[in-house]
Amino acid sequence: MLKQSLHQKLLQKLSPQQIQLMKLIQLPTQAFEERLKQEIEENPALDTGKEETDNFEDSLQNDAEYDDTGNEKIDAEDINIDEYLSDDEYPSYKTQSNNYSSDDEEKQVPYAAGTTFHQSLKNQLNTFRINEEEKAIAEFLVGSIDDSGYIRREIIDLVDDLAFTQNVFTEEAKVEKVLTEVVQKLDPIGVGARDLKECLIIQLKAKSETKSRALAINVLESAFDHFVKKHYKKLLDKFSISEEELKEVNTEISKLNPKPGSSYAGNNKIAEQIVPDFTIRILDGKLELTLNSRNAPELHVSREYNDMLKGYQDSKDKSKSQKDAVLFIKQKLDAAKWFIDAIKQRQQTLLVTMNSIMHYQYDYFLTGDERKLKPMILKDIADQINMDVSTVSRVANSKYVSTPYGTKLIKDFFSESMKNDQGEDVSTREIKKILENVIAEEDKRKPLTDEKLSKLLKEKGYPIARRTVAKYREQLDIPVARLRKEI
Repeated sequence: MLKQSLHQKLLQKLSPQQIQLMKLIQLPTQAFEERLKQEIEENPALDTGKEETDNFEDSLQNDAEYDDTGNEKIDAEDINIDEYLSDDEYPSYKTQSNNYSSDDEEKQVPYAAGTTFHQSLKNQLNTFRINEEEKAIAEFLVGSIDDSGYIRREIIDLVDDLAFTQNVFTEEAKVEKVLTEVVQKLDPIGVGARDLKECLIIQLKAKSETKSRALAINVLESAFDHFVKKHYKKLLDKFSISEEELKEVNTEISKLNPKPGSSYAGNNKIAEQIVPDFTIRILDGKLELTLNSRNAPELHVSREYNDMLKGYQDSKDKSKSQKDAVLFIKQKLDAAKWFIDAIKQRQQTLLVTMNSIMHYQYDYFLTGDERKLKPMILKDIADQINMDVSTVSRVANSKYVSTPYGTKLIKDFFSESMKNDQGEDVSTREIKKILENVIAEEDKRKPLTDEKLSKLLKEKGYPIARRTVAKYREQLDIPVARLRKEI
């Protein structure tokens, strides 16, 4: 049987413009520039820069009604061309005032292209006197080296791959010989090693022999685990050496590079360059916030589209092709207006949010002392600027700010709070900084355990459990006390 019923539902939907704005807000400066280029390519009604002709009329000065859904059919006869054209002699973008100019953009040092890490290794193979088979094996081994400079695979697996992929049938002993006598002789010294132990030994053997280096090689070859775990007492007993001799061994090994591949200047990794979205300066003892000028582009309607609209308006006989063209122009103009409005709202949102963060952490930005960072969560800023927490999150998670103390990720200024012994809320960042200072000042011959660190922090007024100290220490990438021990 058929039944008829009535249901009530409360739905909340985002308009296409709101979705577009949210996507733009979360983009950092470089990604925003790419998005801007894409929109200009896809929408010919958008143009950048300033026109030379003074009589160019601003097509977007007056608001025009547009279809939010994009599904409504528009009749060309119903389009009011005057809504898109203005009688003003000067367009608004020529007279508007803003705080962004090309002079604001800090010039960056260009990066020169060079030979990649693996290509450099292959080029060095030409300096060895080897036959075709050995060269094929060497090139394959070089291709198997990772960015750190290691070959992480077993020799037997490499032999199989040479047979299947390179049609080179050889034996393990031959591959081992090419590896040790050719690949491991390449620069930087240490590449082609199969583990850290071999990497360090290769580097030591490449240096001129001294008593301390010979002892260091012996320590690594026969007591590598004891050395890595810093069991110095066992090393002193095993090799019957003094603390001074062990200290010299430790100094020799500490000079070596555990990742020889990463030190190569022409590495094939793309150099990451952070472009700050904001800049905070201290002028006359006060903070000044500016938005990167690359986030404030000048956009307007292209002159060609303006002339096309004027031509349609002045035409007496409007053909079907002209009407279709006007419908297309209207669609592109509406999309251009939406995009320009979204960019303006993006600028406003970024400035309002960062300004609130700057004033919330005013003492930190004046001094650069991380101990003055206040506990701050997303909701604190959202409540101040009357925006949603998700909007603040989009700004904080992907944006950087240039300060007198370096370029910082904005989300790093947010932290949870803890109570000190006086019942005051303090930032966990402040506690981590104090913990870091305590560890830096400790006696490295007798480093402090997590239990002792917990007691010291309690004496300073921060009652923190041992497991919390361990958690903060791991977040700071600081090893346990035994691994911090020095001779």
